Amino acid sequence: MDGDPRRGGDESTTGGGLSAPSRSHAAGAAPLSRPCRHRRGAGGFSQSLNAHVAALRAVPDVLSVETWAQDETRLGLQPVLRRVWAPRGQRPIAWVNPRYEWLWVDGFVHPPTGRTYWLTMPAVNIAAMEAALAAFARERGIDAAHRVVLVVDRAGWHTSKRLTLPEGLTLWFLPAYTPQLNPAERLWPLVREAVANWPVSRIAELEQVVGQRCVALHDDPVQLCRTTNYHWWPWC
Repeated sequence: MDGDPRRGGDESTTGGGLSAPSRSHAAGAAPLSRPCRHRRGAGGFSQSLNAHVAALRAVPDVLSVETWAQDETRLGLQPVLRRVWAPRGQRPIAWVNPRYEWLWVDGFVHPPTGRTYWLTMPAVNIAAMEAALAAFARERGIDAAHRVVLVVDRAGWHTSKRLTLPEGLTLWFLPAYTPQLNPAERLWPLVREAVANWPVSRIAELEQVVGQRCVALHDDPVQLCRTTNYHWWPWC
């Protein structure tokens, strides 16, 4: 399957092979479910989020309010295995080269439009979160008059009182144990397509491949809007 020399080298450079499950998605295809499946349980959170956005929009000096979502995921030199099509009676092989090195991808998404902002980070902690938020605020021109409500989960580096927020940016926390309510969670199957069943030998190579994938997703807001725009999400 992935013996293609254009995708990671020959057997001597990729280590060993793992059997990949068969009979599902074509290689690299991400299984996507519909956002409407997450309607259940969003009622109270949706009401409070929409009420907060409406209150901000009513402030006289506020010119615009947008509601974004953010999440992080870890990618490394461990294999990402996906099911593939294979001829009947043949077991597909995915070549892998396991290593214990990692990088983190920060994804910001505006569900009503599909706009995104991406960062790769060496770690997740308070300092990394502050750097990511500052870069996002500069990119979006966030200030006291141009506000953003950013929906995040309750990771420790999100909820810490030591976290410094840019002016004009408000964090809005998801209820505990409800990752299905975060539209940004739906970015990660799309990002992982880039390395599914593909051996990556170095972190620098992984960062380059993931970066190219994030650029491609950034340039396809229609797909991301369809994937992340829950029916209850604020239309701003």
